[in-house]
Amino acid sequence: MTTEFSRVERLDTIGGEERQVTIEADAGERAALARRFGLVSLDRLTATFAIRRDAAAIIARGHVSASAVQSCTVTGNPLPASVREDVTLRFVEPASASGGEDEVELSEDALDTIEIEGGGVDLGEAAAETMALALDPFPRSPDAAAVLKEAGVISEEEAGAFGALAGLKAKLEGKA
Repeated sequence: MTTEFSRVERLDTIGGEERQVTIEADAGERAALARRFGLVSLDRLTATFAIRRDAAAIIARGHVSASAVQSCTVTGNPLPASVREDVTLRFVEPASASGGEDEVELSEDALDTIEIEGGGVDLGEAAAETMALALDPFPRSPDAAAVLKEAGVISEEEAGAFGALAGLKAKLEGKA
C-alpha cells in the first residue's frame, strides 16, 4: 500500500537499543494528507519516535504534532486545529492464517497494535493516522449555534424530554 507520507524503518535496522527518529511531512505530502482527511489545509505534521525491538514486537514511543485547518461542520468556515499527541505503538508480525473468521477480543494493550507489512514499520503512516484520530471529528465555529438556531434547529436541551414538556406547558398556559 502506498501512502502519502511514508517513512519506513526497515526491520533489519531496528535493534534492542532505543533509537530516535524524527520525521516531517513536506508540502506535497501535507497537501495529499489534507485531501485524504478532508482538511482545508495541513500546515505542519512532525513526529519524533524512540523505536526499539523487543522479544515480540517493534515498540515506537513518541509525540506527533500538527497544525491544520478544518471546516466547521455547520457553517463551513475555516477553523485552525492543533494536535499534540503522545503515542505508543506496537508493530507485530502478521498473525498466521487461521482459515476462519474468528471473533477476537482485544485487550487494552492491543489497541495500538499495527501489523508489520513489507519488512518494515511505516512511522509516517502511523503519525498521519494518529493526527487524524486526534482531530475533532465535528469541529464547530463560535457562531455555529446561532446559525443552527436561525435555521430552526433546536438545541439538545430543547430536544430532550423536558423540552417537549415545556412546549406543552406553554400551550396549556396560553389556553387557560
